Amino acid sequence: MMKKYFLIAGLFLSVCGQNGMAQQIDARGKGEAFTHYWSEGTCAGRANEGLRTGWVEQLRLVKEHCGFKYLRMHGLFDDDMFVYFEKPDGRAVYNWQYIDEVYDRMLAIGVKPFVELSFFPKGIAADDSKMQMWYQNRVSFDESRLGKWHDLVKNFTQHVVDRYGIEEVLTWYFEVWNEPNLNTNPKAGFFDGTKSDYFKLYKASAQAVKSVDARLKVGGPATSNFIADTRFDGEVYDQSKSRFYSQDKINKQQWKGSWIEDFIRYCEKENLPLDFIATHPYPTDYALDPESGSKDAVRYVYSLRDDINWIRKQLAASKYPNAEIHLTEWSTSPNSRDVMHDILPPAAYILKANLDCIGLTNSLMYWTFTDIFEEKGGGESIFHGGFGMINFQGLVKPSFHAYRMLHQLGDEKLYYTDPVFVSRSSETGKIAALAFNYPKEYEIAVPSAKNFKNYMEASSKKLNLTLEGLKPGATFVVETLDKENGNVYDDYVEIGAPHSPTREDIAYLKQKAWETKKETLRADENGTLTLNRELAPWTCVLIKEL
Repeated sequence: MMKKYFLIAGLFLSVCGQNGMAQQIDARGKGEAFTHYWSEGTCAGRANEGLRTGWVEQLRLVKEHCGFKYLRMHGLFDDDMFVYFEKPDGRAVYNWQYIDEVYDRMLAIGVKPFVELSFFPKGIAADDSKMQMWYQNRVSFDESRLGKWHDLVKNFTQHVVDRYGIEEVLTWYFEVWNEPNLNTNPKAGFFDGTKSDYFKLYKASAQAVKSVDARLKVGGPATSNFIADTRFDGEVYDQSKSRFYSQDKINKQQWKGSWIEDFIRYCEKENLPLDFIATHPYPTDYALDPESGSKDAVRYVYSLRDDINWIRKQLAASKYPNAEIHLTEWSTSPNSRDVMHDILPPAAYILKANLDCIGLTNSLMYWTFTDIFEEKGGGESIFHGGFGMINFQGLVKPSFHAYRMLHQLGDEKLYYTDPVFVSRSSETGKIAALAFNYPKEYEIAVPSAKNFKNYMEASSKKLNLTLEGLKPGATFVVETLDKENGNVYDDYVEIGAPHSPTREDIAYLKQKAWETKKETLRADENGTLTLNRELAPWTCVLIKEL
C-alpha cells in the first residue's frame, strides 16, 4: 500500500492504512506545552473517612504515584465531624479539631483541600428528619437560619487561615455544596430546597469566604451530570420531564449543564464573585444509581469534550470569562455498584478522555480514589463496583494504573493521534509516550455494566511507533496494562472470588495488582527506537525513557 507522508509540528508521520498507523516521530521536534490537569485533584466520600489509617495510607499512595494536588470530599460539617454546637442562650460554639486532624494529615502528605462547603450540621438544618445517605447527612434548607450558616462558613474560613496561613489557603478552592439540583429525590437528594434557595446559599457562602480575604477562590454550583431535557429547568427536580434515550439516539441530543446558565445569570445580577464553575460531567443520562429510571444508555466517548466546550461557551458569553472550570466529580458512571469500576475498560477510557481534553479545563477529578466510601454503606464484597481506584483492602485497580501512567508524561506534547500520545519533559528532555486501545466499537458508548461479560469482544489496534532523534542506546521501559497484567479483579476470580479472603489471599492479590508487564528496550546506534505490536481491547501501554 502506498504511504502518505505529512509534516505535523516538526514531526514526520507516515500513515499506512486503516488497520494500523506507523508513527515516525522526531524526539527533537518542536513541542507544545500542556498541563497535567488530570493530576490537579481527586475525590473521597466524606470527611470523617479521612480519620482512618487505611484512608490516609491510600491517599499517600495516590499522591506518590498519581501526583494529585487537591482532594475534594463531602460532609465537612456533618454531625460526625462535631463542628457545631449551640448553647441554651443561642450562642454558637465551633469545634474544629476533627477537621484539623483530616486536613493536617492531608497536608502532611502534600495534598491540599478542595473545600466542599457541606452539609448542614444539626442546629442549622431545617428539618432533622430530612437526612440522606447511609451516614445521614442533613440537607434541609431554612432561609431563617442562613445567618447561622454564613457565620459557620466565615468562622471556618478564618480558622483555616489562622491555622495554615493566608498564603497557603489562597491556593485552596471553596466550592459551595454538592449537587443541589438533586433536590427532591427521596432516595438520595443532596439538597432539600429550591434552585433559588441554593442561589441564596451560594450568596451567603461566597460573602462569608470573601469577608475573610477577597482573594480566596469560591465557586459553584457543583451540579450533577449534563442533561438533554428540562428536568432541572424549574425550581425543583421534575422527574416527570426526564427523557431517557435509547443508545442509538442518546448521542444525537443537545446536552447542557444543570443550572449553570441560571446560576451565572444570578451571580451577574447580584454582582457576586465566581472564581470557578464546578459541575460533574458523568457520561450518563442519570445522575445517581440507575434505579432513578434510566434505560442504561450511556453517552459516547467524546461527551466530556463536548460538555467542557459547552461550559466554556457559557463563560465566554458571561461577565466571568476568566473563571476557571473544575469538574469536581467524573467517572464512567455515577453508580456506586457498577462492576466496571473494578475492571479493565475504564483505564483506556481515562487515558483517551483526558488526552482528548488537554487545554480545555483546569481540573477533572476522578470520583473516587478509594473504596473506603460509605454513601450506601460498606460493599457486600471486596469488589462490589465501588468508585475507588483502590479497593478497601488496598488493591489497586486498572483505573489507578491509568492515572499513574498519565502522571509520568512530560509537559510538552510532541504528537497525539489515537492510539498514541508522545510527550517530552522540558526539564530533562526525556520522552514518555502512551498507547492505548479504546476500541472503535465503544466510541459510541463508554463502558457500562451491561458490557461486563463480553467487553473483550472488540477489535484490536496496531501500534507501529518509531522514535528518532534519541540518544544512541537510550533505555526505555515499556509497561503494559491489559487483561492478563495488572487487572486484579480477574486474579481475584481466578482464586475463587472468596467472600472473605485470607491474609495470604490479600498479600497475593496485592502483588498481582501491581504486576503490569514490563520490558526494557534500547534505541539503536542511530538513536532510533521502534515498537511494533498489536494492542488487544482496552490495553494501555506506557513507553518511558529512563
